[in-house]
Amino acid sequence: MAKHNRKRKTRTQPRVDWSRFHWWIKGPKIPWSRVITTVMVVTVLMTGYVAMNWLMDRPIDAVVINGAFQRVSAIRLEEALAPHLRTSFLRADLHAMRAELAGIPWVENASVRRRWPGSIEVLVTEQRPAACWGERGLLNHRGELFVDDVKHVPVELPRLDGPEGSEGRVAMRYFQIQQRLEQRGMAAVSLRLDDRGAWEFQLSNGIRVRLGASAVDERIDRFFMALDQVLASQAEAVDYVDMRYTNGFAIGWKDRDPMHIQTAEDARPHV
Repeated sequence: MAKHNRKRKTRTQPRVDWSRFHWWIKGPKIPWSRVITTVMVVTVLMTGYVAMNWLMDRPIDAVVINGAFQRVSAIRLEEALAPHLRTSFLRADLHAMRAELAGIPWVENASVRRRWPGSIEVLVTEQRPAACWGERGLLNHRGELFVDDVKHVPVELPRLDGPEGSEGRVAMRYFQIQQRLEQRGMAAVSLRLDDRGAWEFQLSNGIRVRLGASAVDERIDRFFMALDQVLASQAEAVDYVDMRYTNGFAIGWKDRDPMHIQTAEDARPHV
């Protein structure tokens, strides 16, 4: 039997390049500075979160009300704020508090702020009436009707009147006239706008001035020109001045017939 010689083939195992795993064998390099920084930041955030929760649940210790006011009572202010004080210091709605206070008659402005560690501070500015409106209303210096039924009307205030909704317009007209009168040492005690749109005002010396409904600014200018040139020296004898003429005016005297100062075409007063 023939023997066959066979060559044995050996398989060569591949060599492993352990240098590729050098980083794993030695272990990764840990950036300790970043780890420490991260831990510190997380700690601070957690501390702040806990402190914030504590503050959010902290009750309001006191309410401090400041301001020089006579018509508004501290009790009324406290009643308005009471429903908003049942929450915590940081959850208190300051905007709602301001709105509540601003809705109280005689309150012109109110500011509300938090004062550490647990107080609410309120500053109230009271309305200052500049004129009476109608029978019982009061206007401020912006011509806003802030009280429409006051019990006691200050007698020293000028009296303004007009159709509903005309408060600002009438007040602005009054302030313009009053400013020019003050320059002459005089004052207006009333101004009225009727339903037809006609204006009339009265001076402190009793003179009534009729302006009508048209060209009112021009007629006011002519009145002050007449006041300086004609009326000032005879003011005590004048009952009224009618400016409802195109280029002239009429003077009504207390003890004599009216005098017309006008051009030929101005025979009658105009609206």
